[in-house]
Amino acid sequence: MGLVFEVIALPLAPVRGVGWVLDKLIEAAEQEAYDPAPVRAALSDLERARNEGRVDEEQFALREQELLERLEEIRVYQLGRAQSGRL
Repeated sequence: MGLVFEVIALPLAPVRGVGWVLDKLIEAAEQEAYDPAPVRAALSDLERARNEGRVDEEQFALREQELLERLEEIRVYQLGRAQSGRL
């Protein structure tokens, strides 16, 4: 049955190939969007800017809160992927 199905479904191979490529593109985009490394680097840069006096305490607190919220979003996303078995 498997071979017969493959022969019958052969005309649909390009469509399945495009679907596979789209899945890989989505997966790569998600990995990039939910990578915590750039957010951690931004937190480090922000701390350095505050220590050097380029950012005042109010600006620091606002930006730090934004970055920490983004890290929490990433953590929740990764936790959800791990629980669904997609990690």
